[in-house]
Amino acid sequence: MIGNYFPILIVLVLVAGFVFVSLILSHFIGPKIPNPVKMMPYESGVDPVGETRIRFSIRFFLIALLFIIFDIEIIFLYPWAVVFRNFLSAGPFIFFEMVVFLAILVFG
Repeated sequence: MIGNYFPILIVLVLVAGFVFVSLILSHFIGPKIPNPVKMMPYESGVDPVGETRIRFSIRFFLIALLFIIFDIEIIFLYPWAVVFRNFLSAGPFIFFEMVVFLAILVFG
């Protein structure tokens, strides 16, 4: 069973190696001549005015975090819904597992 994942492991190692080699080569081969024009921030040809970083309210981060949590919940909920039909003999147990998962998510 685990032998089926060996080609995926090889591809992941090759991709990681390619990324690592590309980053190292670009660091050594790339030009290193700093230029004041290159160091300026670029915004559609307009010189920046004021602060370049804008402070966001913490509520935006809370909304983003809640979105990620419920998005991950859906990732777990969809395969459960697909498998639930195939395991009707263990239906109450599988259903109870998902109710516990949702309760922990909602109240925890």
